[in-house]
Amino acid sequence: MAVRGNLQAGIGAGFSWSVKALPPPPPWLLMYVFHICFSGNIFVVSLAIADLVVAIYPYPLVLTSVFHNGWNLGYIHCQISGFLMGLSVIGSIFNITGIAINRYCYICHSLKYDKLYSDKNSLCYVILIWVLTFVAIVPNLFVGSLQYDPRIYSCTFAQSVSSAYTIAVVFFHFLLPIAIVTFCYLRIWILVIQVRRRVKPDNKPKLKPHDFRNFVTMFVVFVLFAVCWAPLNFIGLAVAVNPETIIPRIPEWLFVSSYYMAYFNSCLNAIIYGLLNQNFRREYKRIIVTVCTAKVFFQDSSNEIADRMKSKPSPLITNNNQMKVDSV
Repeated sequence: MAVRGNLQAGIGAGFSWSVKALPPPPPWLLMYVFHICFSGNIFVVSLAIADLVVAIYPYPLVLTSVFHNGWNLGYIHCQISGFLMGLSVIGSIFNITGIAINRYCYICHSLKYDKLYSDKNSLCYVILIWVLTFVAIVPNLFVGSLQYDPRIYSCTFAQSVSSAYTIAVVFFHFLLPIAIVTFCYLRIWILVIQVRRRVKPDNKPKLKPHDFRNFVTMFVVFVLFAVCWAPLNFIGLAVAVNPETIIPRIPEWLFVSSYYMAYFNSCLNAIIYGLLNQNFRREYKRIIVTVCTAKVFFQDSSNEIADRMKSKPSPLITNNNQMKVDSV
């Protein structure tokens, strides 16, 4: 009753209908909606966290290094920055792989989806992704591959430290996940084509437009990730195979461009969501309107205070006038 009264008080001024006329939704419907949102979107949230990791700590240190034309923050900050940057990169590709497997099970194996991706299982999958990410990045601390590179003004993975380790990184952290994601999305595209052409009319799966839009969004996220990170990984693979011959032949502009191209990928996902997902566009507009409204409100308040200060006479002037009247 208290919640219902608060809702009426909050929206009663703008709407003429009463909340009491709306019956509360049944608990099973709330649980179903929560399950659908939680099981799929938790992977998107995890991917967003992976993108934000580099923005919180490593990128500000890179800007500091650029302004000072060198690294002057010490060894510890260099290792932490390189570790978090690797955590973000590997976490992104592992989360993209988890999203692809999730979409594959949801669209191609819909009957088993609820069992495979219950709320508890989905949370366990995300925890597993980050445990594997942490395990994958820890060897860098022992190999000594996190070093400052003056060409890109950041502490990052040095591809020439260990050829065997670089090959393992490229295979397990890029090529293998890309192969898994490609398989999942190819299977989904085949099913989508079959549904559109009605190849299996008797056993046609139900593919809703909303599900298809979500699939396209995550597919674009995967494609852009592969495009942005492929040059750097292939350079690393070539360096690992024959470092003495390949390293002198790699132009510095190519190496720097591939690194900053990979860094830029962390900024793309939010743009993709806004362009391809209506819910994200709606929330972006709401945030922009809220920020602009707050800015106008504070600006009007400051102007009003300034006008009051101008219109209010100064105590010194008032006292001087009083003294003149008394003297007269």
